[in-house]
Amino acid sequence: MKVNSATDIPAEAVEAGAEGVRIQWLLDESHGAPNFALRRFTIAPGGHTPLHAHDWEHVVYILDGQGAVVGDDREHPFRADDAILVPPNRTHQFRNTGERALLLLCLVPNGPATRH
Repeated sequence: MKVNSATDIPAEAVEAGAEGVRIQWLLDESHGAPNFALRRFTIAPGGHTPLHAHDWEHVVYILDGQGAVVGDDREHPFRADDAILVPPNRTHQFRNTGERALLLLCLVPNGPATRH
């Protein structure tokens, strides 16, 4: 068993096309998780992740705030307590459209998605 507190894990700035985004690696291979990595993102008001695509899915849960996930040439709005699936190889970007920080959990498979 492994218990991590997010308050003990430093938040790192996300670069490369992101604005106002910080990530915490809550659980991943370095913690002994054999299959998935759990990450927490904080996105500042007006901030966004890079617009990108890759070979793995994202499973996302919105903890607080509101925003939109951009993909397929349209925006899909979301708010706290929404769950989002981003399929593999789909262009996507998470945007904070609210006035306070957007907090979300993102689960990805170990491997290329977790190289940091």
